[in-house]
Amino acid sequence: MKQSNVTAQVFVVMAAILWGTTGSTQAFAPQNANPIVIGALRMAIGGTVLFFIAAIKGAFKTKVKLDKKLLLIASICIAVYQPLFFSGVSKTGVALGTVLALGSAPVFSGVIEYFMGKKLSRRWIIATIASIIGCTLLFSGQDSMNMNVVGSILSLGAGLSYAVYARVSQKLFQDSRRDAVNGLVFLISAILLTPILFMNDLSWVMSTRGIMVTLHLGIVTTALAYTLFAYGLVNISTPKAVTLTLAEPLTAAMLGVVVFNEKLTVISMIGVLLLFCGLIINSYPEKKKYGSKSQKIII
Repeated sequence: MKQSNVTAQVFVVMAAILWGTTGSTQAFAPQNANPIVIGALRMAIGGTVLFFIAAIKGAFKTKVKLDKKLLLIASICIAVYQPLFFSGVSKTGVALGTVLALGSAPVFSGVIEYFMGKKLSRRWIIATIASIIGCTLLFSGQDSMNMNVVGSILSLGAGLSYAVYARVSQKLFQDSRRDAVNGLVFLISAILLTPILFMNDLSWVMSTRGIMVTLHLGIVTTALAYTLFAYGLVNISTPKAVTLTLAEPLTAAMLGVVVFNEKLTVISMIGVLLLFCGLIINSYPEKKKYGSKSQKIII
């Protein structure tokens, strides 16, 4: 039974909220924990869990027919997102790195849809612009921005890789079982990131805090979150879904205030308001339109 558009959006926002806990969770990691290693461990645990869940549900009892090229592209994109994002943030600072990575993803997603012949609604354009400006103000009010060319390119690369992953995954979900696709994509991603684990110190993982952090990131923010995202992505357009995931920085900011007693500046609060408005505008249902061209999608 096909889920409703509203339900699909709820799933995507729920996934984004879980992703928004990533930063707060990493803050509790032992001091010698490397962010890139945390990202690789997150994929290793999440990918293993997703693969075994799919296997238990019988997703692999019959031959899974997948476009191998698309499967590899999705796996590479989700794998490289982690090091690109963390490396970009380390060079440009949290503010600029996050804005470029998360803010560019909806733009890249819209550009991809446009060149594929899809029609982008005025509502989506307005909502995306408001959300990106809000995201920029939110982080610019919290941290200084360091303009580093290499870091900026890496952050934009993270945004592009996520946008491509979302579009390719949507195609894979339409042609095959979602649990099978997720299980294979994240298992392959985990394998691709395995060398990182052999080149770094992992002693901190065996501490109580290390175990709790990696389990939360692997099971909750990866396995559960990407399962929710997969269920939502099937029934709404990729640009709409990617813009809705900007609920992630909004969640992160709210957790910073509640958990770490961080103070939001006036600029940050304006950013929160704009980001929230952008999400509301984007999630508001469009009136259905029927045109002669089947490729048009009303977002």
